[in-house]
Amino acid sequence: MQPVIIPDTLLFISSQRWFPGEQAVGGTMPAGISLKTIVVASKQNVSCALGEEAAILHMPSGVYYGLDPVGARIWKLLEQPKSVEALRTAIVDEYDVGPAKCESDLLNLLEKLRAEGLIEIQSE
Repeated sequence: MQPVIIPDTLLFISSQRWFPGEQAVGGTMPAGISLKTIVVASKQNVSCALGEEAAILHMPSGVYYGLDPVGARIWKLLEQPKSVEALRTAIVDEYDVGPAKCESDLLNLLEKLRAEGLIEIQSE
């Protein structure tokens, strides 16, 4: 397994990046997203792999986003609707991170993606 700290996956916006050591937004579960929430990448995006990272273009705004390797893996999983719980299970299985830490960091990342219009909530 590869060691991972998910906060490093936070997206960078228009060449601005959250660097390791910066505080992630919140520290608690974002309102509206839970383990049972079904999330999927918005159809209003165009994305591609850049090595192990990912680039995302939000078509309505024309803003580019980027994700590091762990974020890119999560983004790949979001191509199809998935519960947050399924995402957490996949990341815990693939990387050296505990379920509680993974859940907290994943929920924060998903809230950022939702706030930027990059993902959609399909159901609870």
